[in-house]
Amino acid sequence: VQLQASGGGLVQPGGSLRLSCAASTLGYGIGWFRQAPGKQRAWVACATSDGGRIYYADSVKGRFSISRDNAKNTVYLQLNSLKPEDTAVYYCAADRQQCRTVSLTQGRHDGMDYWGKGTLVTVSS
Repeated sequence: VQLQASGGGLVQPGGSLRLSCAASTLGYGIGWFRQAPGKQRAWVACATSDGGRIYYADSVKGRFSISRDNAKNTVYLQLNSLKPEDTAVYYCAADRQQCRTVSLTQGRHDGMDYWGKGTLVTVSS
């Protein structure tokens, strides 16, 4: 499975961005993760292959939204009300187990099978 994240950029605090993750195939849960400078990678959100189940890390609930368009093999992450602490490289990953591990462990373990390259989001005035 090949994954390509895109849509990052520079945005002011309070602004919005939409990230895209293009996948080479369907049938996998897709998770979003981020890694801020000097910090470990952290789970952000995950959606099952049919979009029927969606999970979020507590730190982004109410601000970020994951969705998928299976006709385009693409999963989106809408980032709203951005804060400087949201600055990070954002990655998408594919999971045969349909987000099972991240949802059960609240992201302490990712359980992902394939990873894409990241896209940088910088929140700064």
